[in-house]
Amino acid sequence: MRLFAVIGIAFMLASCSGGGRPTDRERFNRVLGKPVANPSAIVAAELSFARLAQEKGQWTAFRETAADDAIMFTPNLVNAQQWLKGKADPPQAVDWQPHRIYMSCDGSIGVSTGAWQDSKGGTGHFTTIWRQQEFGQRRPNKDVEWKWIFDDGQPLDKPLEEPDFIETFVASCTVRAPVGAPPAVPSGKGKTDMSVDRSLIWNATATDDGSRIVFVDLIRDDGSFKRVHEYRVAAPAP
Repeated sequence: MRLFAVIGIAFMLASCSGGGRPTDRERFNRVLGKPVANPSAIVAAELSFARLAQEKGQWTAFRETAADDAIMFTPNLVNAQQWLKGKADPPQAVDWQPHRIYMSCDGSIGVSTGAWQDSKGGTGHFTTIWRQQEFGQRRPNKDVEWKWIFDDGQPLDKPLEEPDFIETFVASCTVRAPVGAPPAVPSGKGKTDMSVDRSLIWNATATDDGSRIVFVDLIRDDGSFKRVHEYRVAAPAP
């Protein structure tokens, strides 16, 4: 597995929004110890997750890094911990590499998307949504912990093109709250959630017609939302 040779670049982009520099407000909040976005933390969480899968086993790694309320498609939407309980690890874990990181302004929620490869030559894309544990609480001499709350991988006919570096995108910190109604979600069994500061919204739904949709929206400077990540999976053939 290629352990993300561009990790250093991702860390340099830690507080950037599409490659920009941190704003005065972001720098001020850091000085005060207030929550701010740190995409490099999601890259680090993915590195640790992938390494754990290789060292201890694929489903063991999933169990140890999932929150109690984490969900996943199997293909139905289920509680991840219940589905993973007692599940035997495959002989060889899947490899994966993040390509893009999306994060709320306050850093409470981060999303990682990228490519995966299995031992049989299969390939595809993945989406993992991470939540900072005990967000907003001061944690002296204690590292910030991340748990994933949604994970899904879908196969592709050909591998995703490998980017030159991991791109990072952070929601706007200019506005305090969204303007207007939140994005509409499809009808079906699923979950819609948002970051503590409401600057990032994500949705995972198994729709009434049997298809599935996943999307992530980030708030913009004008208070509206921009769809930054979305994919759909067609309903199974009858």
